[in-house]
Amino acid sequence: MSGMERNSEVNFDLSVRDAVKMFGDFAAVDGVSFDVESGRFFSILGPSGCGKTTLLRMIAGFIEPTRGKIEIRGRDMVGMPPNRRPVNLIFQHLALFPMMNVEENIAFGLKRRGEARGEIRKKVTAILERLGLPGFEKKGINQLSGGQKQRVAIARCLVLEPAVLLLDEPLGALDLKLREQMKVELKNLQTQVGTTFVYITHDQSEALVMSDHVAVMNNGVFEQIDTPQNLYYRPRTPFVAGFVGESNVWHAKVDSKSGNTLEISTADGLAFRVPAAEEIQTGSRVKFFLRPEAVVIEPAGGVPGFNRIEVSVKSILFDGANSRLLASGIQGDEAELMIALPQTRRYDHIRPGDVVEVGWDEAAGVCFSSREQ
Repeated sequence: MSGMERNSEVNFDLSVRDAVKMFGDFAAVDGVSFDVESGRFFSILGPSGCGKTTLLRMIAGFIEPTRGKIEIRGRDMVGMPPNRRPVNLIFQHLALFPMMNVEENIAFGLKRRGEARGEIRKKVTAILERLGLPGFEKKGINQLSGGQKQRVAIARCLVLEPAVLLLDEPLGALDLKLREQMKVELKNLQTQVGTTFVYITHDQSEALVMSDHVAVMNNGVFEQIDTPQNLYYRPRTPFVAGFVGESNVWHAKVDSKSGNTLEISTADGLAFRVPAAEEIQTGSRVKFFLRPEAVVIEPAGGVPGFNRIEVSVKSILFDGANSRLLASGIQGDEAELMIALPQTRRYDHIRPGDVVEVGWDEAAGVCFSSREQ
């Protein structure tokens, strides 16, 4: 899929053109192109095995592309060894040296460069200040919390002033609460230091919360490159609609169309008016995606432009602001419908087994052609 429009007046720290990596007859990365603007947080989001780690390793120089071009600040990197590229890579397990203290870990790369001892000490002190760890120079790695270790690993890279910092699922080993905290910290840190971050993850929440732009990768290609908001509200492919966020999905047939609005019906007799994401002909099979939060419980009567169905409540999943009703249509539709449950206490009367009316605006959701006939 094509990426963002390239603006010749914008400075790009990273440009990848038609990158391909073959392993035998298998294309792990298949013609990927994108640009990352200087000072941006760019994420590559996709399921395991989609090719994102292979792509990151090509950028870092650990793997040579089969064909294509990789440029960092306008310099062609193909054939350039990893230690000569202006990038640094942070892995999930951080790879800090346990026998060294914080200062020695951060100074390691500077010493290998042959920088003067006084200059090294000054740079280490300055980067620890910027990352909120003043006075941590002599602490041992085993004395640090998980979040502090993350910051030391980032400091060790940033002190070398790379053009691009590559991050390979660095929050994956943290517990849930710390991971949520570090998402905010990482974004704030990147904004503060201004270094370009390229971050890969299978966790959509990480990508959506932290990134300026996200590339959704599937089977070696980019399905869509966009802002987090556009990926969520305006997906361009069925994969993006299903992978980013939660969605209810119906398989249906197009009975009629008027402009960009389709009248569709399911095999169980449900009929909706829905927007199309692409050109779709009458009689086509389609997949309709609808976000749980777009569904209104017990909608007011007489509201025009609303789809309405009755459902049977199967269960109530309480999770604070993320609470859900699980329901199914009472017309024989066995597909589960997820419905966001606002925590206003207004719906405390609903119990499993109840039949309730739900609805959503006809402009909500998105419809794509389906290959499943």
